[in-house]
Amino acid sequence: MNIARVVGRLWATRKLPDLEGLKFLILQPMEMKDGSDVGDLVVAADSQQAGQGDLVYYVTSKEASFPFDRRYTALDAAIVGHVDRVDL
Repeated sequence: MNIARVVGRLWATRKLPDLEGLKFLILQPMEMKDGSDVGDLVVAADSQQAGQGDLVYYVTSKEASFPFDRRYTALDAAIVGHVDRVDL
């Protein structure tokens, strides 16, 4: 799992039929230790009704399709939860 901050929303007028009805958010991955930005932006399907500025955790690869009804949909990343607090 990875931690990120929601920095925007992606609008797509045309998508694969399996992606209809899904909301896509733009994430800025973060370093867990200090909250600094790390890496490139990521587009992720939202399964948690996240919004701008929310701290979330997301999964990538095959696991990205698991939170949705349609298993094995063509997704690279999906938000699977909100982060309330990080204790190290």
